[in-house]
Amino acid sequence: MTRVHDMGGRFGDGPVIPDPAEGPVFTADWHARALAVTLACGALGQWNIDISRHARERLSPQDYTGFSYYEIWISALTDLLVERGVLTRADLSDQGTKTGQGDDTVHPLAGRMLKAEAVVAVLAQGGPANRDSDTAPKFSAGQAVRCRHPAESGLVDGGHTRLPVYAAGARGYIHRLHGTHVLPDSNAHDLGEAPEPLYAVRFAASELWAHPEHRDDQVILDLWQSYLEPL
Repeated sequence: MTRVHDMGGRFGDGPVIPDPAEGPVFTADWHARALAVTLACGALGQWNIDISRHARERLSPQDYTGFSYYEIWISALTDLLVERGVLTRADLSDQGTKTGQGDDTVHPLAGRMLKAEAVVAVLAQGGPANRDSDTAPKFSAGQAVRCRHPAESGLVDGGHTRLPVYAAGARGYIHRLHGTHVLPDSNAHDLGEAPEPLYAVRFAASELWAHPEHRDDQVILDLWQSYLEPL
């Protein structure tokens, strides 16, 4: 199944044109606010990073391809706020905004509010995804492997996965082991963290695409153990 968000190497999208390094971080003021609101809502603890990524992926193809980058972010955020019971659709409507003015009701999650003075320290802490696990690594550096085909979630039909379509069935070599990390395929669906060994896997560009611009280029992908099989 082709996933609309899985755009790497997809035919017809044209070349990627990098923005100039000296360009602005945000091209509109509301872009900065969209990022800030997304981070602040994430601090409420009602979802994790994999759930938030999957929320963006679940937007309709028409919306996903028609929206700008931060329109995708803010649209997915509103879906999560309603789905997780943080807000209602009425709260997000114009009428809900008007009726909410002057309301002294304290939201149950008010105690988790990310205040401006705490932002720098909270972001500096990051969100490490490495975990202890009894799952032993199956592969070692230099070993030949093949990616799972098709590149779909092995846990949830149509669910989240970090294995890109362009790597499905591709042959590569283990470059290094990163340790054991949270499995996004499970974490995105409230199925637990299910940590697995995570590898940097090296592919030849010619293995991933029929007509790469530079056939001798090497592409390194971070892939979980369940995405791979030995050769």
